[in-house]
Amino acid sequence: MAKRTGLGKGLDALIPAGETKPSGGGSGVTQVAVDLIQRNPRQPREKFDIEELENLAASIREHGVIQPLIVSPGKNGIYILIAGERRLQASRKAGLKTVPVVIRSATDQQLLELALIENVQRADLNAIEEAEAYQHLAKEFKMSHEKIAERVGKNRSTVANTIRLLDASASVKQALVDGRITEGHARAMLTLSAKAQESLLNQVVNLDLSVRQTEALAGKYSGKKPVSAKKTGRSPNVNDVERRISSSLGTKVALKHGKKGGTVTIYYYSDEELDSLLEKLT
Repeated sequence: MAKRTGLGKGLDALIPAGETKPSGGGSGVTQVAVDLIQRNPRQPREKFDIEELENLAASIREHGVIQPLIVSPGKNGIYILIAGERRLQASRKAGLKTVPVVIRSATDQQLLELALIENVQRADLNAIEEAEAYQHLAKEFKMSHEKIAERVGKNRSTVANTIRLLDASASVKQALVDGRITEGHARAMLTLSAKAQESLLNQVVNLDLSVRQTEALAGKYSGKKPVSAKKTGRSPNVNDVERRISSSLGTKVALKHGKKGGTVTIYYYSDEELDSLLEKLT
């Protein structure tokens, strides 16, 4: 059997190889007319780099499509694209009439999961597209953040923090998509009102502020008093313990340690995260 490439074990874990439906040839790869392939309605990626598509189209004209697309049977002879959106668009630009595909059955949930896995592995999604895809999996398909993280090969805290970006104001989200700020900048503003986020965003962009500077200003906007340098100085051992607890629980942890004891504050950002923490702690 021909070796599969592209989505790696993520695809096989969701749709076992036994569900492949070749329509000719022993390899499971067949030719399908590009006009019969529809875009995955669950595709989280909205924009594609025009120059990249043109370069890929030029390569396809010369060498053909090296890696087959993956499609799912639809109605009336139509196929739904699971993986290979860029290859499909480039093939159309190259003037191809047919493309090589592997046909697999997929549910709506699998269509979203597989499109998400492919894009995440290729780092094709911007942060907001990725967050919206995670949120669809969580809300529509009742998947926990831990299960989503397992599917896409990321830490649960990374998934949770990415979803939190959807709470940012419209302008902050657009600035993040445009690359004018980073995810760290956006997260620093999440505790503020939409109006305050807009004001702080202007300062961040115009003054080219770092994430740390943004966090400090966000504290001022929310009325928090800055902590003195003397108070922030902590033993490296305390910092190490805090990092170890945070890594073990997969979420933000704040440790305050004194001569007579201290406190550990564990942060969570959704009911799913709270349930996950309770399972680990009980």
